[in-house]
Amino acid sequence: MSGIDLWGTDAAAHAEGFNSWPTLATQGVKVVELADDFTRAVIRMDITEENANYMGTAFGGSLFSMLDPFLVILSVNQLGGDYVVWDKAAEIEFIAPGVSSVHATIEMPPETVAELRQAAEGGKKVLRWFEIPITAEDGSLVANVRRQLYVRERRKDA
Repeated sequence: MSGIDLWGTDAAAHAEGFNSWPTLATQGVKVVELADDFTRAVIRMDITEENANYMGTAFGGSLFSMLDPFLVILSVNQLGGDYVVWDKAAEIEFIAPGVSSVHATIEMPPETVAELRQAAEGGKKVLRWFEIPITAEDGSLVANVRRQLYVRERRKDA
């Protein structure tokens, strides 16, 4: 069962669902803000024994996974059910150790969604990269994450 089936199109229900979803909750990942129009998500991860590495700093896999679903969620909730949206590729560049809470803001403005919709018109496959910085509490850069979305208009049954 998908999040759309569980939470509908309500952003508050999505935030609550993600905050109780074991995949994210066990990593200390919390949705701090999810815009009602699905244009922005603010994510925080507190560094704990459960997500720290051998050196006591943020485990790289936890940093990487803290952003995993959110570009897709923001996109699909704005594009609607006539579109297929998946993660296609992802990469991370570690800049500095995360020693306290880390934060990321994911933005999917309406202009970007309109560009995706137009590019996918008629069932064309669209691949687009997005960059998301992960920062420490003081605003310093911890990591840069790049994620590539796959977007396509669903095929219409004749």
